Amino acid sequence: MIAAALLTFQLVRHKSESPLQTSAASALAEKSIAVLPLLNESGSPDDEYFSDGLSEELISALAQVNGLKVLGRSSSFRFKGQKEDSKVIGKKLGVSTLLEGTVRQQGDRVRIVAELVNAADGTELWSQTFDRELKDIFAVQAEIADAVASSLELTFLNAKDGRGRNGPTKNVEAHNAYLQGHFYFVRRSLEDYLKAVSFFDQAIRLDAEYALAYAERSEAWSWIGDLKNEEQKEAWSKAADDGERAVAIEPQLAEAHAALGWVRFFIEWKFAEGVNEIRRAQQLAPWNPAANDLLARVMVYLGQFDEAEKLARQAIERDPLAYQARASLARLLFVQGKLDEADAAARKAAELQPIAAGNHRWQVFVAIQRDNGEGALHEAELEPDERYRRFELALARYARTDRLAADAALAELIAKDRNVMAYQVAEVYAWRGATDKAFEWLQISFDNHDTGLLSLLIDPLIRGLHHDPRYTKMLAKVGLSPFEQVAINILSVTPQKLSHSQ
Repeated sequence: MIAAALLTFQLVRHKSESPLQTSAASALAEKSIAVLPLLNESGSPDDEYFSDGLSEELISALAQVNGLKVLGRSSSFRFKGQKEDSKVIGKKLGVSTLLEGTVRQQGDRVRIVAELVNAADGTELWSQTFDRELKDIFAVQAEIADAVASSLELTFLNAKDGRGRNGPTKNVEAHNAYLQGHFYFVRRSLEDYLKAVSFFDQAIRLDAEYALAYAERSEAWSWIGDLKNEEQKEAWSKAADDGERAVAIEPQLAEAHAALGWVRFFIEWKFAEGVNEIRRAQQLAPWNPAANDLLARVMVYLGQFDEAEKLARQAIERDPLAYQARASLARLLFVQGKLDEADAAARKAAELQPIAAGNHRWQVFVAIQRDNGEGALHEAELEPDERYRRFELALARYARTDRLAADAALAELIAKDRNVMAYQVAEVYAWRGATDKAFEWLQISFDNHDTGLLSLLIDPLIRGLHHDPRYTKMLAKVGLSPFEQVAINILSVTPQKLSHSQ
């Protein structure tokens, strides 16, 4: 399943530093900024979607200021609803300035109060109040970006930001519906994805050329297909249609290429096409940490480790408190055999989002590579997701040479999760040296179109299968065989431990 392969708070304490005190805070950029979520002063929590959406759009607008480092959404929104001192926030995020303020929407008018603050001492560098009609909201964003640039003695490029020839939309109601959809989309649950789609539907009915709404609806359909197996085929077909439509409407829209690239690579397994689309998205929005992270993830699957690591670290630099970027880096470091670094990255990711599914798997993987059964079991028991916990326990208990408990854990994994965790079952059997059973479950995984199979070239847990002719045949079935040089590169990487069989 997609979630198993890719994306997806009781704090677990480790000796590693808190993720809020990462290396990003160690060297403040001279001209850098974080946009703190604007406070909703409309009098109703139902209007929070608008203040959140405006905050995100300001991040995109400020990215067009030449020479200004702008932090990503995940890091800035960590401070939503918190009353931290500006100096503390600046150090945690590694920025020299903060943009904060309030927004009040009433009818067809909006009032925005924006303030630029020196993070070192909290002094005001610039502030202004904007009372405008909603139809002028994009012009206000540009004005704020220009004012920030002037205050910092920089230049606002006023470029298209990879958002096409005419901006997102000229229809105020369509924009409002899109913001409502986006508000639910970022919550990342099946129920919220379905709500998001309904609002994107509204936006598109109001503006049939709203490329950004098509792009995000494509992403929502991708995840709905992953989370609702009974509707998978229809949902993924809709994801492809929306991605193609978004690119056709706005060929310069980064989000459109990212959405279509996701469909091509992770759903349709058209890897070359997917890479081309995702690379185009990153070229259109190189400032966007999400674009860098997405390209890094596909490069890992193709064995392009140097480029993947560069992109992953760039994503973290731009968004140091983002869970997904840390988890992606953990995967990359693990498959390269950099176990200490992988463990550190995985722990920071788990601290950032303790409830994320699979956020202890890399710690378990590192521990079993080191023959540390007790450590693996400890990490597996901390796993918040039931499915991943069963998978991790099957590995950890085998690493402890507790065969009966390991068999029981594996049996439970198969009984409860065979339709969505088939690739993970294959990993367990491969790690145990049960080659025939491993290939049996790889076939089941293939029949289920399990995206875990995209790890075939790089997964250390199945390295013991590489010399079996069935491995090459499975690569060909998945469509990875054209990357022959990649396979050669992968085989040259030797982690500390490749397999664990009796």
